[in-house]
Amino acid sequence: MPTNSCEIFFSIAAYRDPQLEPTVADCLRKATHPERLRFGICWQHAPEEDALSFREDPRFRILDTDFRQSRGACWARAEIMKLWRGEAWFLQVDSHCRFAPQWDELLIRTAAETGSRKPILSTYATPFTPGENEILLDNPMRIELQAFNNDSIPQLRPAPIPRRQDRSRPIRARFLSAGFLFAPGSFVEEVPYDPELYFLGEESSMTVRAFTHGYDLFHPAQTIVWHDYIRADAKRHWGDHTESSPATTTWSDLDQSSRKKVQRLLLGKSVADFGLGSIRTLAEYEAFAGIHFRLRKAQSYTLSGDEPPNPNPPAHWPGENYPWIARVRIARAQLPAGSLDDPTAWRLTLHDRQGQELYRQEFSPEELSAIAPEQHEIALICEFYSGSIPTAWTLQPMSRSKGWLPAISGTLPEEDFAILKEEEPDLQPESEPLSPRSP
Repeated sequence: MPTNSCEIFFSIAAYRDPQLEPTVADCLRKATHPERLRFGICWQHAPEEDALSFREDPRFRILDTDFRQSRGACWARAEIMKLWRGEAWFLQVDSHCRFAPQWDELLIRTAAETGSRKPILSTYATPFTPGENEILLDNPMRIELQAFNNDSIPQLRPAPIPRRQDRSRPIRARFLSAGFLFAPGSFVEEVPYDPELYFLGEESSMTVRAFTHGYDLFHPAQTIVWHDYIRADAKRHWGDHTESSPATTTWSDLDQSSRKKVQRLLLGKSVADFGLGSIRTLAEYEAFAGIHFRLRKAQSYTLSGDEPPNPNPPAHWPGENYPWIARVRIARAQLPAGSLDDPTAWRLTLHDRQGQELYRQEFSPEELSAIAPEQHEIALICEFYSGSIPTAWTLQPMSRSKGWLPAISGTLPEEDFAILKEEEPDLQPESEPLSPRSP
């Protein structure tokens, strides 16, 4: 395994992002050894957005691209990998991030703590908001499976690592994140980015390819990178690349062909290039993660976010998992004081008769803002897979000013849950990419 004295190749795909300069400055300022960093940046911009203060710094290798020629984040990440010059470590982040003090030594030390010969440290980075008074909370995150779409592509979500105060070492992970990925430099040669991917399915594709090439996935148990998820005024690739724009290719065309390729990969069908490795099989990954791509199902252990590898389930477990829809009705008067004043999140958990957790979902401030002041009863809708009947719920709101508020709970009457009819996979394009991350 590389030592602490080795160089880190730092990959950043930046699309018309004014946060690129602050991200680079923060990275350099907080690194223990900034002289050992080598940057590969794909800078996709309009002519008036060209200024980069570090352009003449020999540590930087910059691909200068007219944004109208861009083919998306995966294409940009693939181009950046061509700039790698054998550096011992590879770090990929988005262009709107912040870093912990001595982050470079911290990453290398954490990778060594995994005990793996080929570790990957990755997660959905903890959120922050750029500005004069940036608050960087130590709240390490993990990646959980939320559901599958009709293409058999997992929809993922961030969640805090439970009992993180009791954890000093990284925990095993089922999925990697494209916005924060740290690995040995060999990753660039063995799992090069597929430039034909667009957005949805990027992380699932890279996860199974990395796993089958022998890489082990981990979440750091402490916060190393923060990410700006809101970016309300940010320019997006899919906003620029439409039928009415002067861009060379529309995002929807790129997205549709990308999703077809991801679906083939996840279903174990052959793809022309950028396929699975030969160290492990796709079936071994499904057993490790407790999921079934073709049937779009996951074990309860997986849906609860428990650390993999999954315990050995019975061979027929997919047939015992059913798609449910549940409606949780909550009287406004039940909510703890302050639940809707400045909400950060509401965490809803569904349980069976034995109290076993079946499903967990977090509702964002944007979703909660749709609750009208005059609304006396609030209905929260959940769709999930489970082999048990949901009978009860627990809700814990979180306030920005007061933190986690007291939890409330209730039962699910029979008219508020049902088994859904399962549909066959299709390849109809989404209206826009949906993900907890933002490239």
